[in-house]
Amino acid sequence: MATPWRSHTVNFLRREWPLAANLATAALFWLFGQMWLSDLSDPVWFAFILLWLFAVILLSAFVVVRHADKLAVNLGEPLGTLVLTLAVTGIEVMLISAGMVTGKGNSTLARDAMFAVVMIVLNGMIGMSLLLGGLRHHEQTYNLLGANAFLAVIVPLAVLGLVLPNFTVSSPGPTFSPFQAVFLIVMSLGLYGVFLAIQNVRHRDYFVMPESDEAVAEHEEVDCHPDSEASIRSHVGLLVAYLLPLVILSKQIAVPIDHGIRDYHAPAALGGLVVAILILSPESLAAARAALANQLQRSVNILLGSVLATISLTIPSVLAVGFITGQTIILGLDPVDTILLLLTLAVTVLTFGSARTNVLLGAVHCLLFLAYLMLIFEK
Repeated sequence: MATPWRSHTVNFLRREWPLAANLATAALFWLFGQMWLSDLSDPVWFAFILLWLFAVILLSAFVVVRHADKLAVNLGEPLGTLVLTLAVTGIEVMLISAGMVTGKGNSTLARDAMFAVVMIVLNGMIGMSLLLGGLRHHEQTYNLLGANAFLAVIVPLAVLGLVLPNFTVSSPGPTFSPFQAVFLIVMSLGLYGVFLAIQNVRHRDYFVMPESDEAVAEHEEVDCHPDSEASIRSHVGLLVAYLLPLVILSKQIAVPIDHGIRDYHAPAALGGLVVAILILSPESLAAARAALANQLQRSVNILLGSVLATISLTIPSVLAVGFITGQTIILGLDPVDTILLLLTLAVTVLTFGSARTNVLLGAVHCLLFLAYLMLIFEK
């Protein structure tokens, strides 16, 4: 008969086997990555390396979100969702920074990745969540004050970071001068700091589901049972254990992505889309599950929080990398993407202008997401 300790160990290994794949892949690429990535001219070898790294990073991202989601349940809203958002944003910053340092000619990777995150979240993920939630529950409610707080910071930072560089004249092209870049770094971090104080200290009630007669606990899709203190420490430790090897893997996957774009003449924006898909797939699942369980407030916190963290933290990070490496960072979008961004922001403001949502709003966002995908390949 198995002892409790042995049974616990077996269950742990079954549940956390992706950690072994994560660590093994990181170790192998640490030892042999330079040799394996030196020649990717063979299409079969190129596809194998890319899919291997993509699968391991994606699998790790899903497990990171699982542990962050457990912490979210224990910490409660809105602090719990903040942990989830920062964990995913950390992966994103690592992938973008590694791509900028490792790849060649990746001065637009950060811009393309941030734009992809905005399009995927504000159109694809919000659209899918509202569509699924509306189909199951007809109308759903959330805290309007919280959504407005998110958008009050997202809209100006998105325009300042991704549109304004096209119109400044202090530096050539859609870039910022060093003084403007420093100002944007300070402004982005300052605004995000003020927002976190509002979200977690002064106005926490803005980001909590309003009282309603609908019992969301009956839906089994979302776990609502807090864990013990020891279990919380375990989730924190495993969260860190999964994130650390991703520092190595992020640098490795940047090489085949850059090779594919350069040698196979793929659209440059495809690199940003790949990065965004890697980091947003787990959050997409979490947001959709919450919407189906009639916890739209949690979906709103995850989705809008993801966009805000991406813009607020990625822009300072990549500008800092640009200063350190001497690399020019192109942030300004081209005219077509600028129009799509402004249209998305306007529609999102209209969507969250009422405390109730339905399938029509979800369908509009989904169609805008399809327009974004189409314009990647044909402008």
